[in-house]
Amino acid sequence: MRVFKFGGASVKSAEAVRNLEGILSQYAGEKLVVVVSAMGKMTNKLEQIVECYKNQEDWNVHFDEFERFHTEIVEELGGLNLGAQAQMVQFLGELRSLLKEEPSQNPKLDYDRIVSFGELLSTTIVHGYLEKSNDRVEWLDVRNVIITDRDHGRADVDWDRSMRGAGLLDHHLNEGETDILVTQGFIGSSTLGNTTTLGREGSDFSAAILGYLCDAQDVTIWKDVAGMLNADPKWFNNTVVLEEVSYREALELSYYGASVIHPKTIKPLQNKEIPLYVKSFLDPSAPGTTIHSKVADAKPVPSYIFKPDQVLIS
Repeated sequence: MRVFKFGGASVKSAEAVRNLEGILSQYAGEKLVVVVSAMGKMTNKLEQIVECYKNQEDWNVHFDEFERFHTEIVEELGGLNLGAQAQMVQFLGELRSLLKEEPSQNPKLDYDRIVSFGELLSTTIVHGYLEKSNDRVEWLDVRNVIITDRDHGRADVDWDRSMRGAGLLDHHLNEGETDILVTQGFIGSSTLGNTTTLGREGSDFSAAILGYLCDAQDVTIWKDVAGMLNADPKWFNNTVVLEEVSYREALELSYYGASVIHPKTIKPLQNKEIPLYVKSFLDPSAPGTTIHSKVADAKPVPSYIFKPDQVLIS
């Protein structure tokens, strides 16, 4: 079983969704858990809706833009199967109904409930599109698997409870007739059954959690870059791809600000020595970066992390 994670940039348009299908077709016959983020910048759009909702301002313009963005992608994809189309309509209806309610006394709870619809809709669309040509694709609500504490906005995983939920993954992929399981990044469910989020950019972490729970062969994060680079190409020329990185070095780079990998992603994989690949969805055949424990002895490549607007006080 392998875990693939696709971020917002990799599903930002109909063309991008077709490209995702092309990547998955190269792994035909393998058991895949496909973790998908909200499409494009839709989490940002949902955060605008959250602000309007919290301040009891008109959210309809932002909601209409959110709905239209997804509807246009579906139209460009030639529509979805009836089940996925109905599910998409249901989620949009649930979001609209939620926004008509009074805000609760917990703004972070409201935030989690609202922004989760980005992932719910993106996975519905991806699943519905894939299912048109592959009847061995299933949609899974990750909130039934990843169980967290009640710290809304940046929840911590309850690993013991989540291990029980991992049986769903095994049921679908090993006991059923499913090859591809499409599910959400970024979100989970509290012990009270409320939707939680793992913090911004938490979909990488979601993939690592699921990789850990199902003892995955490996985890691959598909990015718009060729792999982990030794510096941010926005600030440095002649950057190079780090072909192999140890878990420890990857942890240090992410801790000090390297933006390619979410800081929490590495540890669960390191605990079970599950390799992590960082590959380009724009060039799937490129080798990318391998993060694991068995790094060959080689001349180290210096890495640079650029942080603007820093103040040093001594």
